[in-house]
Amino acid sequence: MKNVLHTALVCTLLIVGCRKDPAIPMPQTDAPFPLQLPAGAPFPEVPDDNPLTVASVQLGKALFFDPRLSRDGTVSCASCHHPDRAFSDTVALSVGIDQQTGGRNAPSLANVAYHPYFFRDGGVSTLERQVIAPVQDPLEMDHSLELAAAAVSGDVEYEQLSRSAYGRPMDEFVVTRAIANYERTLISGWSRFDRYFYQNDGTALTDAEVRGWDLFRSAALNCTVCHNGFDLSDHSFQNIGQYLDYADPGRERISLDPLDNGKFKVPTLRNIALTGPYMHDGSIPTLDGVIDHFASGGLPHPNRSPLLPNFALNADQKADLIAFLNALTDERSIDQVP
Repeated sequence: MKNVLHTALVCTLLIVGCRKDPAIPMPQTDAPFPLQLPAGAPFPEVPDDNPLTVASVQLGKALFFDPRLSRDGTVSCASCHHPDRAFSDTVALSVGIDQQTGGRNAPSLANVAYHPYFFRDGGVSTLERQVIAPVQDPLEMDHSLELAAAAVSGDVEYEQLSRSAYGRPMDEFVVTRAIANYERTLISGWSRFDRYFYQNDGTALTDAEVRGWDLFRSAALNCTVCHNGFDLSDHSFQNIGQYLDYADPGRERISLDPLDNGKFKVPTLRNIALTGPYMHDGSIPTLDGVIDHFASGGLPHPNRSPLLPNFALNADQKADLIAFLNALTDERSIDQVP
């Protein structure tokens, strides 16, 4: 039954996400959104049919926090993506309508503007399509996109923002584009590590954090082979030997390739101290436990990444590594919308 639901959801995503609406001239009254970028951050790519504007982002934020998008009016996007947790959840598996438990841990939305695909299996290629899945997933918001848009279409403020941003009344096109644009503004890169690395502020990190950074990028740990670049992730798919038999097939569910069994998208490490519990299923509650897993090299699954080394850390080294990971926490909110 779960596979049937997933297949139906993927088909809906493809149909709705690929559908081309008639060309609509963008209104001239809506100003570009003044996106603030930290040092080292590139300007994110924005699709031609969804320019990043003040009205679109303001509308997207309002919709992101609006539970009316769910079938029973109890669950919003923010129910599983909390601003004070770098827009991740606080539990292993998020709870949708009727207290149903989802299938995967809700990842941080920080820097999704830079991701080439979305969800832990990379099954969706654009932020606009990504919006559709939680709204229509029966374990999350369990609504049709059309009915969700209709539920908020009578809101006067929403209608004004919709017409300003997209030149049309509230509908499913607007819902997906506006929420996607708000998510594009959730830029992370304001940590003490960023001051140290991108602004050459040698005082930004403590001695312990610098030692942790040196360990992190050492050949023995090999962390930077996957956790690199501005987002501290190469967004590749890796099997880290978490299980010998994965209940969730991961990337294989999309590619249908057995060699992708147990592979999930490498997460960003930004704000990692705030985004536990960890792994695709939220099964490791602490950073201490995550480090222990990687130190072990993982279980010998046939698809386990050859990039995983075994390593040993003493108590002081582990403390230094955790101190460095804590230094990746933003010093300011990543929400740029008042």
